[in-house]
Amino acid sequence: MAWEDRNRRGVKRLIRSFNFAISGLGYVIKNEQNMQIHLISTIVICGMAWFFSVTAMEWVVLLLVMGGVLTAETLNTAIERTVDLVTEEYHPFAKRAKDIGAASVFIFCMIAVIIGLIIFVPYLLSMFR
Repeated sequence: MAWEDRNRRGVKRLIRSFNFAISGLGYVIKNEQNMQIHLISTIVICGMAWFFSVTAMEWVVLLLVMGGVLTAETLNTAIERTVDLVTEEYHPFAKRAKDIGAASVFIFCMIAVIIGLIIFVPYLLSMFR
């Protein structure tokens, strides 16, 4: 009986953890313009991948890159909200922390664009031949 109670509590904790994660994701999607842009880009890229019938390996790469960008944007939002919690006043270190968080998203996005070009340019070129 003790095992069943412990197992039930574990399942409840797991469900609660998923609810926290979904709540955080909902917040970022609803309140962060850049996340909305990244999501629209993700939908467009998925549409292009489907249209061009990219290979399974290309799908894997695209999914990893899209997931990375969305994750980086989510982490950047967490950094920004934490900095805002610590200080409401302008502080150069607070600005620096926010700028560095934004830089991480920018770097990942630039790499994502390069990977997207490597994958999609050959498909686009073959359309016009």
